[in-house]
Amino acid sequence: MAFKTHGDENEAVSDINITPLVDVMLVLVIILMVTAPLLTQVVDVTLPKTVATQPNTKKDPLILEVAGNCQSASAKITLNKTPVTDLASLDGLLKDELSRNPEVVVNLNADDSIPYGKVAEVIAVTNRAGISRIAFVTMEK
Repeated sequence: MAFKTHGDENEAVSDINITPLVDVMLVLVIILMVTAPLLTQVVDVTLPKTVATQPNTKKDPLILEVAGNCQSASAKITLNKTPVTDLASLDGLLKDELSRNPEVVVNLNADDSIPYGKVAEVIAVTNRAGISRIAFVTMEK
């Protein structure tokens, strides 16, 4: 509260009361200090191991294979054992399959020596074609 000890009684107080501003800023700093450590915590999770299951599909899934060797950057892509020349033709083939069967499932077999970037490109083409059901096929150890 501001008191005047001199001057006219009807004169306006020209001082700014910054106490509420300081209170709000302190509350915001405390909230930041409390929530910042919570955003950076990582919890290690050990996923459960399961037995292999059979997918519940009415039609046979499409088999999309990405193969190659670790020395070359190129990968050989096949769709149901048919070689695909490039990703644009793969997009067209997948759109054709989706138009025939709206519930199409793609089983993706990728060689472990293929760079992740190439597999990610194939997955992106599959998603752009409109197919969202992709199963990653692996071998049991």
